[in-house]
Amino acid sequence: MRRVQYSLSILALGLSVGSALAADLPQAASQPSLLSPKPMTSPEWTITLGIEARYLPTYEGNDRYHWAPFPVVNIRRAGTIRPFQSPRDGFSFSLFNTAGVQFGVTAKFKMPRRAGDDPDLAGLGNVGFVFEPGLFAEYWPTQWLRTRAELRQGIGGHRGLTGDLSADVVVPVTKQLTLSGGPRLVYGTAEAFNPYFGVTAAQSATSGLPIYSTTGGIKAYGAGFQARYEWNERWATHAFVEYDRLVGSVANSPLVRLRGDPDQFQVGAGVTYSFDIRGLW
Repeated sequence: MRRVQYSLSILALGLSVGSALAADLPQAASQPSLLSPKPMTSPEWTITLGIEARYLPTYEGNDRYHWAPFPVVNIRRAGTIRPFQSPRDGFSFSLFNTAGVQFGVTAKFKMPRRAGDDPDLAGLGNVGFVFEPGLFAEYWPTQWLRTRAELRQGIGGHRGLTGDLSADVVVPVTKQLTLSGGPRLVYGTAEAFNPYFGVTAAQSATSGLPIYSTTGGIKAYGAGFQARYEWNERWATHAFVEYDRLVGSVANSPLVRLRGDPDQFQVGAGVTYSFDIRGLW
């Protein structure tokens, strides 16, 4: 088993943002008419957009790594507290949120895996882009512990069910700095795993790997850690490390067992910017 050594140095970001003054519309000097229509107000929303740089395996199960960009997107009602978000979370929108319990919709995506991406994939063909819409649930039993579950349906390169279970201890060290971390579990069906870890008869003939099919169940267990710093109400930066140990039929895949590594790491850093808008709908 080849070991992967990596290091990440994060340069402290100094961000200074000029404050913008919003001027109210001038009011008429005369008393408004009773027939004047009352202006209708629409809900306000806070949008958070950002970008991450992640150092991760060139494909799932590989022991070679590369840098890749990832988007960060969050939508919440204006005036609400910025929600905790870990690198494992999908793009989420809450439909119900009260007393530490939250439900909503979520989504993830997987970029295509091409046979030309890595020499170890030669003869295995391509796996197309995958969109994974689904549902999530969160529960905060205390102010410092978040538990979360996601279940998503693959559309595209795979058509199976997959999901994540996680727990994070969330520690606000200062008003601006928050540290968090905890265990992870990834699960799914054979239909979600086979395109990435299975080997068909045709692929066996062209790749030299033995024929193999996966089964559903637990895909990996691991842990993650994140540090987040809020420079002001608009700008924030974060850095993280995530570890997965592939298990079960996924770890026994010849692509992992003969050419890869069941120990999978991710490190990354990102920056986000939040702004308010009126009336998404």
